[in-house]
Amino acid sequence: MSAPSWPADDPAIGFLGVLDPEQLEALHERGIIRRFRKGQAIFHEGGTSDRVVILLSGRVKVSTTTEEGRDVVLAFRGPGDMLGELSAIDGEPRSATVEAIEPVEALALGASDFRSFLVAHPDVALLLLRMLSRRLRDADRKRVEFAAHDTVGRVAARLVELAERYGEPAAKGIRVGLPLSQEELASGTGASREAVSKALGTLRKVGWVVTERRRITVLDVEALRRRSA
Repeated sequence: MSAPSWPADDPAIGFLGVLDPEQLEALHERGIIRRFRKGQAIFHEGGTSDRVVILLSGRVKVSTTTEEGRDVVLAFRGPGDMLGELSAIDGEPRSATVEAIEPVEALALGASDFRSFLVAHPDVALLLLRMLSRRLRDADRKRVEFAAHDTVGRVAARLVELAERYGEPAAKGIRVGLPLSQEELASGTGASREAVSKALGTLRKVGWVVTERRRITVLDVEALRRRSA
C-alpha cells in the first residue's frame, strides 16, 4: 500500500483527513469516543502521557504557562487534528494544556495502543512525521515574526492564519470562526493586550478588519498578508 499524500500547502488538513478507510477503521477499533464540555481541560500541562486524542468535532485551545504565570496561546485545533502524540511517543509529561472552547467529541487512544497502531501502519507513521515537521516549521516562522515584525505585523499574520484555517464566508469578507478574545490574540502574538487593541484599531482604520465582541471579520486578507510580510 502506498502512503497517502498530504498536501503541504493546505494547513486545514487534519490527521484524520489523510487516512484511508482501512486505517480509519483500525484507528477506531483501538479507541473510545470521549466528549468534553466547553471550558473543560482535555490535557493539563505537566500531566502524564497516557493517551492520544483525535478531534472529531469541536475546537480546542492549546496553551502553556510561563514562569511568570502568564498564559500563552500556542495554537487552536479543530476536527481531524491530533493532540498528545509527542508525549505518547517520547513518554515525557504534557508540554501544554488543551481546553475545549466549544463542545468537543473526540477519539481517545491509550498511548500504547497508538504506538501499536503506528507500528502496524508505518506509512501513517511517516505522515505523522510530516505533520510534526510542518508544526516545527510553523513554530520557527513565528519566532522569526516575533523578532522581526512590529505588533501590527504580528497581529496581521495571526489574522491571516486564523482566516485561512477557521474562516467562514460573511456578507463582507471572511469571519474568523473562533470566539477569540483580545487577550488570547495578544498571547498568540507575543504582545500585550493594550498593544493588540491598538493594532486592531489601526487595521480597522485602514478598512482591513471589522471587530466585534470576541469576533473578527477580515475584509482584505491580501492586505493583511502583505502587511505581515
